[in-house]
Amino acid sequence: MAGIIFSIIAGVFISFQGVFNTRVSDKIGLWEANTVVMGTGFIVATVLMMIFGKGNFENLGEINKLYLIGGALGVGIVFSVMKGISALGATYAIAIIIIVQLILCTVIDTFGLFENPQIKFDFTKPLGVAIMIFGLIIFKLRG
Repeated sequence: MAGIIFSIIAGVFISFQGVFNTRVSDKIGLWEANTVVMGTGFIVATVLMMIFGKGNFENLGEINKLYLIGGALGVGIVFSVMKGISALGATYAIAIIIIVQLILCTVIDTFGLFENPQIKFDFTKPLGVAIMIFGLIIFKLRG
């Protein structure tokens, strides 16, 4: 149940963040907005780490170096979401993002990539993604 609750919260945060970041970008510029977003995120994460953190930076050397680019990917995410929302509107852009995430995460889970446990999928998973894509096409049709 906690996974569902946190996933719902993430969906709310991502939806608001994309729109808020795009509005900031409209006023101060795309890369300036990205800098502000990542900067405030760094500050909040640092404060939360100081309050709740129980990890150990000494273990940083044990991490696959590929996984350390997550922050850089965050810059790309913020940039791409702002550009997508500016060009398509929030609903259409986020719908495409979700579909791409589902497809890529299905591949990651199916093949157990990046040290994730391998999860076997049956025909219902691609069928579900196809239905979402069809729904997106219907959504985008002008009536």
